[in-house]
Amino acid sequence: MQQIQDRLSLRPGGQGLHEITDAIAAWVAAQPLRTGLLTLFLRHTSASILIQENADPDVRRDLETFFERLVPEDTRLYRHTAEGPDDMPAHIRTALTQTQLTIPVGDGRLLLGTWQGIFLFEHRHTPGRRELVLHLIGE
Repeated sequence: MQQIQDRLSLRPGGQGLHEITDAIAAWVAAQPLRTGLLTLFLRHTSASILIQENADPDVRRDLETFFERLVPEDTRLYRHTAEGPDDMPAHIRTALTQTQLTIPVGDGRLLLGTWQGIFLFEHRHTPGRRELVLHLIGE
């Protein structure tokens, strides 16, 4: 059993779902391990990662709209507003989603389903750099 760990720097273009499947798949393909488990960990409290359909862009738009309605950007609703109206809603949206994923790897590739993609779900309007830790364990 071997382990490999790396970090991937991401620069999302703003609030919303940003597909990152290709970057992660390329990293996995470049590793010597052919079978195992990949853990992804996003080191932030105002963004999340998820697996979602990557075929129809309406799925992304519907998810973004749903979260906008579920957790509105209204400073009257929150105490933590020092960093702007999108800050506390971003923390709540992250709490409702996830910052870690585990994906099986076989034959040196991600074993995602046909319509599945990996997305950075950015919850801030003007985010800075985001860092994703990739940890592959296997043989």
